[in-house]
Amino acid sequence: MNARTIVTLTAGKLRLELSPSIGGAISGFDWVDGDHSRPILRKCHSPLEKVLDASNFPLVPYVNRVRGGQFSFRGRDVRLQPNMAGDPSPLHGQGWLNPWTVDEADERSAVLSFRHRAGEWPWNYEARQAFKLDEGGFSVRLTCSNVSDGPMPCGLGQHPYFPCGPQTRFDTSVTCVWTIDEQALPVAKVPAEGRYDLGNRLICGQDLDNGFGGWGGAARMSDPDWPYELRLSSLEAKFFQVYSPPAGGIFAAEPVTHANAALNAPEEEWWELGMRVLEPGEATILDMRIDVIPV
Repeated sequence: MNARTIVTLTAGKLRLELSPSIGGAISGFDWVDGDHSRPILRKCHSPLEKVLDASNFPLVPYVNRVRGGQFSFRGRDVRLQPNMAGDPSPLHGQGWLNPWTVDEADERSAVLSFRHRAGEWPWNYEARQAFKLDEGGFSVRLTCSNVSDGPMPCGLGQHPYFPCGPQTRFDTSVTCVWTIDEQALPVAKVPAEGRYDLGNRLICGQDLDNGFGGWGGAARMSDPDWPYELRLSSLEAKFFQVYSPPAGGIFAAEPVTHANAALNAPEEEWWELGMRVLEPGEATILDMRIDVIPV
């Protein structure tokens, strides 16, 4: 398998393309109508070369940032090197930066896997993504299993990017939001009101890079130029990350299981912040579904 390997799934008018060797990423999710196709997730280079250009990538075994690359867990000090240029705080774990193996693939489904051996992140774990495409959308189950001989903190997420324009609307329910500093690290937890209200709002170019709590588990996206509406859902994700750069063109809507920088909080606060501790042999999952609803 090399950087040009693409696994293609098709069902009805939908086509899903996976690039396993580039972080287990989705490199295309398109609406195909005759000779014409429209990107449902953001359009990528083909073949995909960099994971940050992907349509979606998995977040495992933690999501978003670890402040300064340091945290403590039950007497062990963990130090992680930065993993994105210009950001001193490493983010999103190891899965998105490493190749995944294709374990199974057919016309409508595929299973990818990744095994991490203890290093900077001092625990062994195994991750798995099971994709299923049907004529109404696709689902992916991300699983992380602790295969170490001791307990391991763990959190999961997915990072889909969507194209957007001046009339693209986003609608979901959240209760709170964390304001951020200049390094996109959380500062204060406040009600999700005003510019942070995610109820039926314009979403493109909104200068957001914030984590939200109390997520209702489903979000809708629409645009008068789209021949469909989108519904993003995840039962396990109680937290949600939104990235909407000022330049517009794209936004990210990320179902995640824990808050940004949760690993830096005392362990007694982890349950409230969504961070789990997996015992040896234990696993946790995150399901994500994107429904494409013709209009």
